[in-house]
Amino acid sequence: MMKVIKTAVVTAIFCTTAFGAQLHSLFSDHRAMRVGDILTIIIDESAKAGSESRTNTSKDSEFGVRAGALPFTNSQPNFGASNAASFDGKGATSRSGSLRATVTARVIEVLEGGNLVIEGSKVVEINQEREIIKISGIVRPQDIQKNNVIFSSSLADAEITYSGNGVVNTASRPGFFTRLVNWLF
Repeated sequence: MMKVIKTAVVTAIFCTTAFGAQLHSLFSDHRAMRVGDILTIIIDESAKAGSESRTNTSKDSEFGVRAGALPFTNSQPNFGASNAASFDGKGATSRSGSLRATVTARVIEVLEGGNLVIEGSKVVEINQEREIIKISGIVRPQDIQKNNVIFSSSLADAEITYSGNGVVNTASRPGFFTRLVNWLF
């Protein structure tokens, strides 16, 4: 039994020195740590924003003058003016979106502090509709789970792009003349 263990240790040492640090130990964690290592990123993003404003103003003013009796009339003159103004304005905007996907990315750089710069993309084509997801960002090694999975919410400086092209994308865009009229007016 001791001979088998010694042989395994010698083989592991030989493989590590002969092939560099490319081989992982049987007892080490196989998390991504070097350039070229691969991570699976679970993208679960949702955003919702809204804004509402309302302004309500009103102003009333009145001016009046009453003078004494004039010598040639029996009545007392009255002079006056009044003004009223009001404004009621409203505005609202809202936007929401969500994206759920899984993308595999590659470590492209290891920063000085040990953080990993990752980049990856995924292209899916169904019935001549092409969907492209691109992701990049910085990962802390301690955020990587044992199965090399990380959530998009743990990425620093994350850039996630979702785009597509095909018949549906083309049909959903306004035509040239519609865009021209919208641009002019």
